[in-house]
Amino acid sequence: MEIIKYNKKNDKEIIERSQNDVKDILPIVNEILNNVKLNGDSAIKKYGEEFDKVTLTDFKVSQKEIEESYNNIDEKLLKAIKKAISNIEKFHRLQLPEEWCKEINDGVMAGLIVRPIENVGCYIPGGRAIYPSTVLMTIIPAKIAGVSRIICCSPPNSKGKINDAILVAADLAGANEIYKIGGAQAIGAMAYGTRTIEKVDKIVGPGNIFVTGAKKLVYGEVDIEFEAGPSEVLIIADNSANSEYISYDILSQAEHDPNASCYLLTHDKSLAVDVEKKISKITENAKRKDIIKESLSKYGKIILTNDLKESIDLSNKYAPEHLIITTNNNEEVLKEIKNAGSIFLGEYSPVAAGDYGSGTNHVLPTGTGGRIYSGLSTESFLKKPTIQKITYDGLKDLSETIIPIAEYEGLYAHADSVKIRLKKE
Repeated sequence: MEIIKYNKKNDKEIIERSQNDVKDILPIVNEILNNVKLNGDSAIKKYGEEFDKVTLTDFKVSQKEIEESYNNIDEKLLKAIKKAISNIEKFHRLQLPEEWCKEINDGVMAGLIVRPIENVGCYIPGGRAIYPSTVLMTIIPAKIAGVSRIICCSPPNSKGKINDAILVAADLAGANEIYKIGGAQAIGAMAYGTRTIEKVDKIVGPGNIFVTGAKKLVYGEVDIEFEAGPSEVLIIADNSANSEYISYDILSQAEHDPNASCYLLTHDKSLAVDVEKKISKITENAKRKDIIKESLSKYGKIILTNDLKESIDLSNKYAPEHLIITTNNNEEVLKEIKNAGSIFLGEYSPVAAGDYGSGTNHVLPTGTGGRIYSGLSTESFLKKPTIQKITYDGLKDLSETIIPIAEYEGLYAHADSVKIRLKKE
């Protein structure tokens, strides 16, 4: 990893990271989506043969396939999935908002009610790695929110099968339907519907550049959570930090993808040098070292700042997907953090905990999205219609507000709708 001395003039260079720049592939994605919209299942079959190298006549995973998948996974893995489900459920139940109605003025009651989205589609990627954890992170909050129909789409292998752990996780988490479809065509199927697949109202879940492009194009036809690019970690550390822990935190993100971004911000030069040496040594024995090396050579940086405040300020500009804080006073640093997807405090809080077991969600905004978005949550699957209940006297009092403004705007029927109610027989 490159060690860079920070100064405010090289802000732009320092915070550069990989993004799924979808502009170049949007015409291809648009063609796929239009074909799916017009030709439905036949288009899905065509793209399955072209991209997944498999011919399928039935895209839906059968109950028999789900039952068989339980026999094909290790008992230790099954136990881990069940424990992860328990923690994710506990955390996401705490996110459920309460309905309320309050008296805003005499005779004027106003509030909001909470209702779930009815149909949700979860995209589960299947590229360089298999992600049963993403199954749990997308389905469980939707289930807790009360979504009545949750479907999953994931690309099949050359034998027309979805990974066993994916099927088990989806079944245990509460998916209603699972389909063997990947890529932009899966997004099109969920957004527009086909003879086999009923359309959904919202699509969530990460994917490759074609999936990201497809979600961008179908937004408006359906809702999406946000555009997610390659994974990111940023670490704020001082002389109290454990260099070995930091090194493994960086490698754990770099192994995701050749375009993953991994940053260490520290004002301690000896820590910076120590981490750089350890990463070079550990990488040589890493199982995914080719991916790690490519990632760190492109988007791996150790930034030497002047002080802790400068590290915090730069982190807020960067708005990382994952932020690790390992300093002498983590709680005080946390107070100054404005932008991040998910935050990990202290040396015993690796990103892997949030990825798999602590209960928080790992579907998070990237590419400075943390400035404006939160990660996937129970509330991502909820709507909050407002309500009002007004008495005659309450409306009479409000009329002095409503009528002048409505008439000034030229909306005279608005004003009349109040006047007619106040007119005595």
